[in-house]
Amino acid sequence: MVLIFQWAAAALFLYTGLVVLYLLFFALAGRLRKNKNMVRTYAATSQRIAVLIPAYREDGVILESAQQGLLQTYPASMYDVIVIADSLQPETIQTLRKLPIQVIEVSFEKSTKAKALNVALQQLPTTYDIAVILDADNLMAPDFLQQINTAFQQGWRIVQGHRVAKNTDSSVAVLDAISEEINNHIFRQGHRSVGLSAALIGSGMAFEYALLRQIMPEVQAVGGFDKELEMRLLSQRIPFTYVANAFVYDEKVPNEAVFERQRTRWIAAQYKYLRLNFRSGIRSLLEGNIDYADKVFQTLIPPRILLMGGLLLAVIASALVNSPVFLLITGIQLALLLITFYISTPNALIRQIGPAELLKLPVLFTSFIKSIYKMKTAKNQFLHTPHSAKGVSQ
Repeated sequence: MVLIFQWAAAALFLYTGLVVLYLLFFALAGRLRKNKNMVRTYAATSQRIAVLIPAYREDGVILESAQQGLLQTYPASMYDVIVIADSLQPETIQTLRKLPIQVIEVSFEKSTKAKALNVALQQLPTTYDIAVILDADNLMAPDFLQQINTAFQQGWRIVQGHRVAKNTDSSVAVLDAISEEINNHIFRQGHRSVGLSAALIGSGMAFEYALLRQIMPEVQAVGGFDKELEMRLLSQRIPFTYVANAFVYDEKVPNEAVFERQRTRWIAAQYKYLRLNFRSGIRSLLEGNIDYADKVFQTLIPPRILLMGGLLLAVIASALVNSPVFLLITGIQLALLLITFYISTPNALIRQIGPAELLKLPVLFTSFIKSIYKMKTAKNQFLHTPHSAKGVSQ
C-alpha cells in the first residue's frame, strides 16, 4: 500500500513539475524578448472596423462603454460601435439609441455571448474588414483601434489586445488583476516571443471580419466561446498575435462570490475543451501543428492558485511525514512557481500586495475547490458575471 502511494505521489509530482517548468519557460521567454509584441508606428491606411459589444443585463456599465468607444483616435468614419442588447432595460436602450452607435436587440431563452454575436453578424453588412469583440464593461485606450489596425496591416488575421485591470479597489480585485497579467505575460507575451500563438481572452480581441462570419455559426458554446474559437482556428493552422500596447481596461471581480462564479464558468470550459480536443491534440503534435497541440496542453494546466496551494500543502505534508525526497521535490517546484509568478507580474501590482491580499489567498483557494464541484451548473447555463460602473483606477 505504501509503495502504491509513493508511485502515485511520484506521478503527481512529475505532472506538477512539468506544468511548473512549462510556465517558467514561457515566463522567462517573455522577459528575454519582451519588445517583440509592440506596435511602434501606426499604419497609414485605415480599415473598416466593427466594434461588437454584447451586453447581457449590463445596464450599469454599457452606457459608459459605448460613450468611451466613440472617443478613439481612429478615424470616426472608419469604425462603428455596435451594442448587442440582450435583456437591457428599455430606458437603457432608449439612451443608447441617442448615441451615434448601432444597437441590435436580441432575446434568447438561454442567453450566451456566442448566440448574441451570431445574430449581430447575420444582420450587419459584409463591408467591414475587422471585427473587435469587447465585454460590456471594457474601455478601450484611445489608440486601441489604431494599434489593432496596424497589426492587421502587417498581415495578421487574429489579434489579441492587452487587457488590464480597470480597478484594483479590493483585495480580490488586486489578485484578479495579478492573475490577468500573469496570463498576459506567460500565455501571450511569452508565447509570441518564441513564435507560438497568443492565447485569446474573450474580449479585447480582433478578427478578420470575413473569417469571424465564417466560423462563428459553428460556435455553440454556453461559456468559454473564446476557447472554442481558439481550438477551431488553431486546428486550421491560423495563428494569433498579441499587441502588448493595445490596451483594453477590464473590470476585476470585487469579492469572493463573484470570483467563484466566474471561475466556475472558466473551469467548466477548460474541462470541456480538454475532453473534446485531447485526442486530436496528440495527433496534431505528431503532424507538426505545435500551436494547436500547445493549446490542448494548456487545458491540462490546473488553475495556478490550486497549483500553488496544492504544492504548499504537499511541502507541509512531506515535512510532517519526514519524507526528505518529496520535501525537496515539492519545495523546489513551489519555489520555481513563485519565481514564475514574480517575473510575470508588473512591479506596480507587486507593490499592491499586502497582508490583506495574502490572507485572501486561502479563501480564493477554497473558492476554486467549490468551483470544481459546481462545474455541472456551467455546462448548461451561462453564469453571468455582474459588473458595476467604474472608471479606470489611476
